Amino acid sequence: MSKLRWSWLGLGWIWVIAIFYLSLMPHPPEPLPMGFWGADKLEHALSYCLLMLWFSQIYTKLSLRLLLAVLLLAMGIAIEYLQGETGYRFFEYADMLANASGVMLGWVWARTALGGIFLLLETHFARKSTLPKSRLSTSSKGPLF
Repeated sequence: MSKLRWSWLGLGWIWVIAIFYLSLMPHPPEPLPMGFWGADKLEHALSYCLLMLWFSQIYTKLSLRLLLAVLLLAMGIAIEYLQGETGYRFFEYADMLANASGVMLGWVWARTALGGIFLLLETHFARKSTLPKSRLSTSSKGPLF
């Protein structure tokens, strides 16, 4: 994999922890305006879509991606049951469906150019860091990049 694999994994796990925390806290922030119906479901789908896309760039084998999808689906279901037990949050099947939709969309996006963003970023920055300083500076013809 990449040189930054452990960094990408660490950031992904911080994101998972943040989703658990935000899902189980009494009054989570509302990043999307709740002025339209389904904003909550869109937040769920987007969160799980981006999580699936994030980890799919680290785990590129099909078998690992299938396992990842199952684990994210299980996470979404578990959080809903935990919310139902809190007394201040609600259990909703619609949230589970939104989470699952997000996982599926993330799976599809991971098979496009979006699935290679980490590698693209690493390659770009590695190339820039290995260039001699004289090539990084601008010349009479303008910037190199």
